[in-house]
Amino acid sequence: MSLVLHDYELDADCYTVRLFLAILGVPAEKIAVDVHPGHEERSPAYLALNPRGSLPILVDDKLVLTEAEAILAYLARSQPAGAAFLPEDPSGFGRVMDWLFFARGRLAAATLARLHAMLEVPADAAALEREARAAFRVMEDHLTARHLAGSAWFVGDAPTIADIALFPPIALSRDFGIDHDEYPALRRWMRRVRTIPGFITMPGIPDYH
Repeated sequence: MSLVLHDYELDADCYTVRLFLAILGVPAEKIAVDVHPGHEERSPAYLALNPRGSLPILVDDKLVLTEAEAILAYLARSQPAGAAFLPEDPSGFGRVMDWLFFARGRLAAATLARLHAMLEVPADAAALEREARAAFRVMEDHLTARHLAGSAWFVGDAPTIADIALFPPIALSRDFGIDHDEYPALRRWMRRVRTIPGFITMPGIPDYH
């Protein structure tokens, strides 16, 4: 086994990577990191791996990757089962990349809002909730249009790493008070994500999806 994932069970980005590994059926050694309350990710040993002091960290031999979306793309290209999750055609590839940047950019507010609510990370809770709701509305409108056009996923006719990256922030958003009933298209889509073979859950994701 060459893949090593430095992981924290309650971290949404770590879950993103665990989820895709499970869907691909790819084994990885998981090393638990004492994020709360120990902040082990900021220790000298971990800062040597990732100077940003964050998780997840995926190590594959001499390669070290430290952003969930980059890890998803790497696994999609490096693992045989991953090819189906990242389109080869330029249009599909570009649209998947667009949503990955959205996940890292606009959806970061949802991730931070959850960290504020769950782990007391300092933040402006009201501002983050507004930003998260605005991002979820963009996703909801996109999926509504896709549904009307006969499509069930964010890009193309099958799940991609865009769906994997976008799932945790909305699925875990009840942890900071977002009612999923406000987003019917996202609810339908979350139920579909749960049907992907190999799907795994984590604490905070409602079973009814």
